[in-house]
Amino acid sequence: MKKPPIIWLNTSLFSITFLVAAIGVPWYLISAGFSWSLLIAFVVLAIYAGISITAGYHRLWSHRAYEAHWSVRLLFALGGALALQNSALHWSSDHREHHKHVDHDEKDPYSISRGFWFAHIGWMLREYHEHRYNDYSNVKDLQKDKIVMWQHKYYLPLTLFMNIGVPLIIGFAIGHVWGAVLFAGFLRIVVGHHTTFFINSLAHIWGKQTYTDKNSARDNGFLAFLTYGEGYHNFHHIFSGDYRNGIRWYHFDPSKWLIKTFAWFGLAKNLKKAKPYQIKKARLEMAIKRLSTRQSTMAQRLREKLEAQYDALLEELQAQLRVQNQRPDRQGD
Repeated sequence: MKKPPIIWLNTSLFSITFLVAAIGVPWYLISAGFSWSLLIAFVVLAIYAGISITAGYHRLWSHRAYEAHWSVRLLFALGGALALQNSALHWSSDHREHHKHVDHDEKDPYSISRGFWFAHIGWMLREYHEHRYNDYSNVKDLQKDKIVMWQHKYYLPLTLFMNIGVPLIIGFAIGHVWGAVLFAGFLRIVVGHHTTFFINSLAHIWGKQTYTDKNSARDNGFLAFLTYGEGYHNFHHIFSGDYRNGIRWYHFDPSKWLIKTFAWFGLAKNLKKAKPYQIKKARLEMAIKRLSTRQSTMAQRLREKLEAQYDALLEELQAQLRVQNQRPDRQGD
C-alpha cells in the first residue's frame, strides 16, 4: 500500500525545533550558565500558550463549553498562535472529527488504534486526510467568530511574531537574547507540543476508564498536571460539553479555574456542566461492570485451577494403572 505524501512543512517544523532545543539548550547552559530570568520566561510563555489551547482552542471553540468576552477570545487567539498548533479554526475542526469518530482508523484524525506514534505525532507528518486543510464544514459556527477568522487569516504573521518576535523582545529586555530564543522559543515550543500530543496518545492508553469503556480515553492525574487539567480524558469523552475536565475539588484543572475566574469578572458566561445524575449514573455503571468482570475473572481462574487439578489427578491414576499392567501375573506360582 502506497503511503500518503509527507507534509514537509510539519515534518521540518517538528524536526528543526526539536534538534535546536536538544542541542542548543545544553550548549547554552554549558557556555553561558543558568539564568532564573530565562526559566521564568520559559514558564510564563509555556503556561500562556498551553492554557490558550486547553481553555481556548479546546473548551471554548472546539466544544463551545462556555462563551467568552472578545478580550478573552483575543487573548486565546494570540496564545494559540504562540503554541504553534495551527489556527483555532483548523485545530477545532480536527478535534471535532476526533470526537465524532474516536478510535475509528480512517475517520478519526489521530486514532490510537493506529498506534502510539501515529496518535502522538505521525498523523501530522503525512497527508492521511486529503481535505483536512480546506474542508471546514464542521466548524461553520466558528466562522461567524470574527476573532477566530482574523487569527486564521493572519495565522502565519501572528505565529512568527509570537514565536520569534516575543522571545527576542524578552531577550533584549533581560540581556539574554540567544537564551530567550532557545528557552522561551524553541524549548517552550517542543515541550508545549509534546505535552499536548500526550492527550492524543498517552491519554488513550494509560489511566482509568472511570465513566465509560466505549472508547479508549483514560483519566490520568499525572497527565492532567502536565496539560492544565486535560488528563481527565475519560470524563471528557463522555461529557465533552462540560467546561470542566476534572470535576472533583482535588482534581488539578487550572483551565477550569481560569474559566470560572473569567465568569466571576463577567468575562465568561453560560458555563456548561453535565447533570450530576448523569455523571453518577455513568460512574456507577462502570463500577458495576468492573465488579462483574472481576468476578468473572475470578470464576475463570478458579475453574482453570480446578481443571488443572482434575487433569493432574487423571494423569496420576493413568500412571498407576500403567504400573499395575506392567507387573507379571503371579497367580500360577
